Amino acid sequence: MKATFMHGPYDVRVAEVPPARILEPTDAVIQVRAACVCGSDLWRYRGIAKHTKPRRMGHEYIGVISELGPAVSGLAVGDLVVGSFIASDNTCPICVAGYQSKCVQAQGVGEAQAEYLRIPLASGTLVPVPGTPTPAQERSLLAASDVLGTGWFAAECAHAGPGKTTVVVGDGAVGLMAVLAAKYRGAERIIIMSRNPERQKLARYFGATDIVSARGAEGIAAIMELTAGLGAPSVIEAVGTQQAFDQARALTRPGGYLGFVGMGYEASIGGLDLFMSNIHLSGGAAPVRRYLPELIALIMDNQIDPGRVFDAEVPLAEVARGYELMDTRAAVKVLVRP
Repeated sequence: MKATFMHGPYDVRVAEVPPARILEPTDAVIQVRAACVCGSDLWRYRGIAKHTKPRRMGHEYIGVISELGPAVSGLAVGDLVVGSFIASDNTCPICVAGYQSKCVQAQGVGEAQAEYLRIPLASGTLVPVPGTPTPAQERSLLAASDVLGTGWFAAECAHAGPGKTTVVVGDGAVGLMAVLAAKYRGAERIIIMSRNPERQKLARYFGATDIVSARGAEGIAAIMELTAGLGAPSVIEAVGTQQAFDQARALTRPGGYLGFVGMGYEASIGGLDLFMSNIHLSGGAAPVRRYLPELIALIMDNQIDPGRVFDAEVPLAEVARGYELMDTRAAVKVLVRP
């Protein structure tokens, strides 16, 4: 079968590998219907996250089960399924508390840009899709496997809700999904920081009420003006850089909630700075599995349309072009079709 490898910075290739197969009784193998390039993949693409040998890529997927291990329950060969980028048993105390991304048996699912994919802990990781999705719904289901679930988690961590103003720092796929999630949770005003006209249009579509294109001190001043000089009670950081994190913290009013979901390879916050801010800080790797049943139902009922975040599509053979499109911000999110 064909699979994607990252050989080094800006060096993505597709190669033949042995077919995915069952290794543990709790495994499943799926035929990948669609995968995609994630903004977090760009950390490796740009050489910020290091690796010493070619690395299989991709952690977002939907597919059809082609094989099941003997210990898997609740699933059947032929099921169309969505899963998280972290495999989990969904039964341990951490999972039961809603943090499947930190399951005691957690395993990364990181080889999805391929024709077939082995899923560990399949019973706890995969959720079957009822009915037959339309092409638009299928794209939305793919979004649910990471960026939509991450946006949902971000909005929850930020306590976005009725009567509140939510600020979203970051106009990538996760930031845009956080806008959608804040809107669904009933946020009264949703301000996104974006300088890209096409992304601004998507943000408006997903529910943004205000756009701030300035950054740094100017961007902070603009949002302070929109929030009566107080900052926002609900702020989402969806980038992972130091500048984005600093802006998000500065925009969170005392007593407010900052949800951070950007993968922060380069971001840190000083203890005294955090202490003096008097804010609630919550985030990290999203427990996507917690939200999948709800998100799948909302998508299949046509209540949300997150698939609009995919603005480019490439066949697996041209996945390197997908990385280029996202690296240069020519695309928000690239769908990869095996």
